[in-house]
Amino acid sequence: MLDMETKLKLAIQEALSKIGASVEIKDIVIEHSKDKAHGDYATTVAMQMARVLRKSPRDIASSLVENLNKDGIEKVEIAGPGFINFFMKNESLASIIKTIVEQGEDYGNAKEKKEGKINVEFVSANPTGDLHLGHARGAALGDVICRLYKKAGYDVTREYYVNDAGNQINNLALSIQARYHQECGELDFPFPEDGYHGKDLIELAKFLKEEKGTSLLEVNEENFNFFKTIGTKIKLDNIIKDLKEFRVEFDVFSSELAIRGAGKVDEVLKLMKKWIYVQEGATFLKTTDFTDDKDRVIIKSDNSYTYLLPDIAYHKDKLERGFTTLVDCLGADHHGYIERMRSSLMMLGFPGECFNVELIQMVRLFKDGQEFKMSKRTGNAVSMKELCEDCGVDAVRYFFVSRAASSHLDFDLDLAGKMDSTNPVYYAQYAHARLCAVLEKGSNVPLDIEGKNLKEEKELKLLKVLCDFPKEISQAAEARSPFKITNYIQKLATTIHEFYTECRIIDDTNLDVTSSRLALCKAAKIVMSNALTTIGVSSPTKM
Repeated sequence: MLDMETKLKLAIQEALSKIGASVEIKDIVIEHSKDKAHGDYATTVAMQMARVLRKSPRDIASSLVENLNKDGIEKVEIAGPGFINFFMKNESLASIIKTIVEQGEDYGNAKEKKEGKINVEFVSANPTGDLHLGHARGAALGDVICRLYKKAGYDVTREYYVNDAGNQINNLALSIQARYHQECGELDFPFPEDGYHGKDLIELAKFLKEEKGTSLLEVNEENFNFFKTIGTKIKLDNIIKDLKEFRVEFDVFSSELAIRGAGKVDEVLKLMKKWIYVQEGATFLKTTDFTDDKDRVIIKSDNSYTYLLPDIAYHKDKLERGFTTLVDCLGADHHGYIERMRSSLMMLGFPGECFNVELIQMVRLFKDGQEFKMSKRTGNAVSMKELCEDCGVDAVRYFFVSRAASSHLDFDLDLAGKMDSTNPVYYAQYAHARLCAVLEKGSNVPLDIEGKNLKEEKELKLLKVLCDFPKEISQAAEARSPFKITNYIQKLATTIHEFYTECRIIDDTNLDVTSSRLALCKAAKIVMSNALTTIGVSSPTKM
């Protein structure tokens, strides 16, 4: 069943075709009327078409209304310079209840699959330590972008790129090696200057001594690679575990080491040969021939790779796996990375528009009105795991996606812990719990899913908000903007609370109205649950 706005758009498109005008559905704008006196919905399409049809907007509006299929419409009015206001029949608005109840968890999902395959790469933290708040925000945003894409009908894959070939991994291995030697009695064994000081490495060293004895004491490449492999695995396993508790999972883990080992870096060097030159001992890529503002170093004067070169090979690998759209979720400090990667992919023959980046701004923590950065428990920066333990996964996920990725986020721990309407997470979940409670109380009343007795202003307002959910999902997915869903959730919660407060839902003296209102409650409960699930937040039945 089509949502109300789509029905109106199709009716407008058909009416325009009858008066000699052609317009695509996507170009017809339908808005909620802000004032009930101006109807339920409004459009400015007559003003849009004035130049094309060479007529006044009011004349176009009159012709359009005359040719409009008014099924489900109570009346249509023309206002001002050419606004068209639609007053819907109550039963037309109420028809959404049956649709929602029948579709259940699928309400809001696209009916048709979209073309192409999307790869979303996010988090991709070095496997050397705990996930910090920047990683956590990237995890929440990347995960919800994937959920939105899936609901909107796209084939989407979640990918984590393991940076297991750089200096940080070498430092991790050297740190484990040093702790192992110290555990074996070599207390003066040098610890790397940029090493990792976590207690977990000391515990790992104790475990290795118990399992391996002193067999790893010889300083050689084989033992070093062992420390590197076991360190990477343990750190990555911990990251995966923490992410799973944060309700984030991945379909694919790609390894930089594997990309290099498969010869993919050498392959891109050969393919980009005509854009490569050497200057002052360093090897440059002429990315200015495409969309970049300066050429980029890909091999340093000491013959080591910059991170760009294996990244090019990795992105080529993703596209060769059949993905048509790549989305990288990166920290805001990667702004300069976008055009150098896009240029590199264009050199390899891929369209520049296949590469997309979501830049994610930093998170600041506040408590008692003061910013703080260090954990009182550990003395280190607050980790994702610690924040979730303090505030709960629901609150952390909700707050992290409630603003555009490009906006800085101030996380108020006091607000996140409040159990009242000032906390947006509590406010939304309480709306769901309220509906569950009233449905349980009225469980002996048959539901009128036709909504035949709904006519009060707050009832009709809620119906219109419920109608909007599929459109909100589609728009949020296309814009890769999870905050659009939290905005919708707040609007839905407000409308539910208003309806609950002003309309007596269970009235023993009027079972017909009770039956219709309980059906509306069921539909609203389904939509709120679906919306919260979309952002990975739970829908409690009791609070």
